[in-house]
Amino acid sequence: MTSAGRRARKYNTQVTPGEVRAFVRRDWEAVAASKVAYWADQFRQHGWLPAWSAADALLLDMRRSRPEYPTESERALDFSAHVTLRGRLDRAADAFTGR
Repeated sequence: MTSAGRRARKYNTQVTPGEVRAFVRRDWEAVAASKVAYWADQFRQHGWLPAWSAADALLLDMRRSRPEYPTESERALDFSAHVTLRGRLDRAADAFTGR
């Protein structure tokens, strides 16, 4: 199938076993590198706005299936994870800068 044909396909069509095999056998390191390069380029060209827009779109999509998202307990867990990460970043900064 041509790339134009793939783009034209709808998500609700049947996926063939060959397509599944091709997906599984992808060069996942190249995919990851491509994503990093894409977002680095977006940030260089447009600053933080593309990442904020993507995050906002993901939140809106999540709220379509779970209007209560995020719950208070989910928010508390998220905040706790951020506090933990901040502590780790501070310790790493201390190790490298001798603060």
